[in-house]
Amino acid sequence: MNGRSYSLGIDFGTTNTVLSLADESGPAHLVKFPAQDGELFAFRSCLSFYAPPDLPQERSIAAGPWAIEAYVEDPAETRFIQSFKSFSAQESFSETQILGRRYRFEDLLSTFLLKVRDYAGAELASLPERVIVGRPVKFVGASPNEALALRRYETAFHRMGVKEVLYAYEPVGAAFFFARELKQDATVLVGDFGGGTSDFSIIRFERHAGDVRAIPLGRAGVGVAGDAFDYRIIDNLVSPELGKGGDYGSFGKTLPIPYKYYAAFARWDQLALLRASRDMREIRALEREAKDPEKIRRLIEVLDENYGYRLYRAVSKLKEALSRDTSAEFRFEAGSISIVRDVPRATFEGWITPELTQIETAVDAALADANLPAEGIDRIFLTGGSSLVPAVRAIFHRRFASDRIETGAELESIAAGLALMARERDLSRWTMRAG
Repeated sequence: MNGRSYSLGIDFGTTNTVLSLADESGPAHLVKFPAQDGELFAFRSCLSFYAPPDLPQERSIAAGPWAIEAYVEDPAETRFIQSFKSFSAQESFSETQILGRRYRFEDLLSTFLLKVRDYAGAELASLPERVIVGRPVKFVGASPNEALALRRYETAFHRMGVKEVLYAYEPVGAAFFFARELKQDATVLVGDFGGGTSDFSIIRFERHAGDVRAIPLGRAGVGVAGDAFDYRIIDNLVSPELGKGGDYGSFGKTLPIPYKYYAAFARWDQLALLRASRDMREIRALEREAKDPEKIRRLIEVLDENYGYRLYRAVSKLKEALSRDTSAEFRFEAGSISIVRDVPRATFEGWITPELTQIETAVDAALADANLPAEGIDRIFLTGGSSLVPAVRAIFHRRFASDRIETGAELESIAAGLALMARERDLSRWTMRAG
């Protein structure tokens, strides 16, 4: 594949990034990355920066699974960045200091994209002039500035070597992937559940003279998804074993242990920053003053020994198991810490009720935007990792007949659909520019 004879679709996700190539006919194929345990296509959206204290100019940067490996091996000297897509539309995020250098969001993204291109090797040795990049229907944050996010994306993708960047809603990309399976005209609702956002699009697919015509009807989104589910597990299952909800004594008064120490567990890579903060001195002092000092000792050990990655691996295993079974064992064992609990699926679903309510509201908003009742939807396609959570699927089974609902291609559908979308005669109906 050379020049403009093929197209590239990029699904830059909060958790994973996936790239797909398509030529003028035939199916799209995923860009593969050679790794120690075999080829992979879901590339973790993370970076690590390392510089030996005695040789600060010898800076090393890794991305994806190699970034995680570098951080786990030497967390004290490595700055690890993940889920940074969540900051793309935040005006409050201007820059961050990493090993003495300033990085804006577009610097982080371009650094990541250049590493992705390096790791891909020959498959991305030459890029097409035009690339279609997925974007969420609603960016994460209380007041997201989507124009700012797209300008930042634009700068980063140009640095990657792309001349023209078009943007399409992520669930629309998934819809183009799903449309290959359609045998007749249909109105399709696509739900894409990523790490940071849950997005929905409604599209009408019609066949005309052998071609499939696609008509956008409605969309909606919300800035919660799988990452929020993970945090609910930790907040309800793990943090109480580390002192959350407990009390300590101070000058004859009984006071609650500050919740702020446990808010950092929303992202495991932030725990290393907590260890190096002023809060850590307060936490160590709490061990002497807490009514249950053993729990605070566990908290200190988690932070001192950098158990965050192991903890989130345990959380992910529980969530995956609860997608299959009505009850599963949570097991987090590290050092002297052992937290083992049986968790019924119903309990987990109770923990994530606030997020489920927001997702349900967004589904209704997409139907309203399309001015359609539930009966007006012929097919439903659910994709993304959190679409496997039974409580998420139940939102759709309450509204639509079960035989209309399909799931699959949880990680590949968006990137593949974006690459296939490039074949459309009129891309202006499906894509937008940063300007």
